[in-house]
Amino acid sequence: MPNTTNAPLDGVKVLDLSRFIAGPLCAQILGDFGAEVVKVERPGGEDSRHHGPYHRDESIYMFLYHRNKYDASLDTRHPEALGILERLIEWADVVVENYRPGTIEKMGIGYARMKELNPDIILVSVSGFGQTGPDSRRALFDAISQASSGLMDMTGEPGGKPTLSGTYIADYTTGYQSAIGALTAILHRERTGEGQLVDVASFDTMFSALGIRLMSQLMLGQDMPRSGSRDLLTAPVNVYESADGPVYIQAGTASLFPKLCAVMDRPDLAGDPRFGTVEGRMTHQDFLEGEIGAWAAGRTTREIGEVLDAAGVPYAKVASVAEVAESPQIAARDMIVEAEHPELGTIRMPGNPVKMEKTPPTVRKAPPRAGEDNAYVYQEILGMSAQDLDRLRKSGAI
Repeated sequence: MPNTTNAPLDGVKVLDLSRFIAGPLCAQILGDFGAEVVKVERPGGEDSRHHGPYHRDESIYMFLYHRNKYDASLDTRHPEALGILERLIEWADVVVENYRPGTIEKMGIGYARMKELNPDIILVSVSGFGQTGPDSRRALFDAISQASSGLMDMTGEPGGKPTLSGTYIADYTTGYQSAIGALTAILHRERTGEGQLVDVASFDTMFSALGIRLMSQLMLGQDMPRSGSRDLLTAPVNVYESADGPVYIQAGTASLFPKLCAVMDRPDLAGDPRFGTVEGRMTHQDFLEGEIGAWAAGRTTREIGEVLDAAGVPYAKVASVAEVAESPQIAARDMIVEAEHPELGTIRMPGNPVKMEKTPPTVRKAPPRAGEDNAYVYQEILGMSAQDLDRLRKSGAI
């Protein structure tokens, strides 16, 4: 880096002032497609660097969201910090930040000031509840987003407790949406010369993902209860215990249910008028799941998979993370990528899920340590001298 390929974002300069997941993920996506990304974090590293588990004293958490970035350390409370940040804003095309609303204004680099420094700047502000509204100044982490948006209430078994997702789904989704906003703003600026503020809230993102439950409430005034691993709208769909582990079978449509019945050698189920409609199968799904469960219990997941594949019935062995990481499909899709770190050796990371024929995402730089690229950022980008760098280091600014 800088990028020398014909990547779609070649020449786009991104200043990443964000922390944790959503903002850094947004900036990383831009970097994967060729943008030059400079991440600024405090000396010693942001909080995420001090979260385990660790690999040779480095948090592997940081390996997820910081590839393809240069890293510059800066104490934003230092007297010289504001001037340095302003010069980086003048350099940048896009700034990504996820401070609580109002914070960058207190720092002296709010959107109005950014536009004075760089009139066509694009500011991607990622926050919990957005830049407007009565909750805009509230603190938020992923779990708070899941709880406040309705996602947690709909997740879990019927009659059970509300349940968190097994991953940081709100942060990931917000990071993806922020990248979409940034890309759209870049395209708009290419056409018009205008920058703009991109305001993405985790709460909004999760609310927009509630799907049919939300529409049921908005259009029908009905609250759909938790459904566990069942499908909301069709049956039979659930997890069943095979002889050697759980398997998920989706046979809820009018075409799939008879195929499953044929595989089970149960034409009586396919011909029973009680099960001839979606509504009928939903009404009798306890019974149907009992029959399917008894059939699955006497077979291995491999045996089940072979006959369902042949019949065209969707299914999946419920895979562990360890199993899916070694999946031939993951390998074929380049969903595990590697980068060579100068001190840590080979680092394995999740690949970018967007596959493009002409301009695929690339990994050009391993996730950096805090301040690893101070010389490049401060001397080559900002034009400081070696003496300036040494003075800033001794003063504690970097």
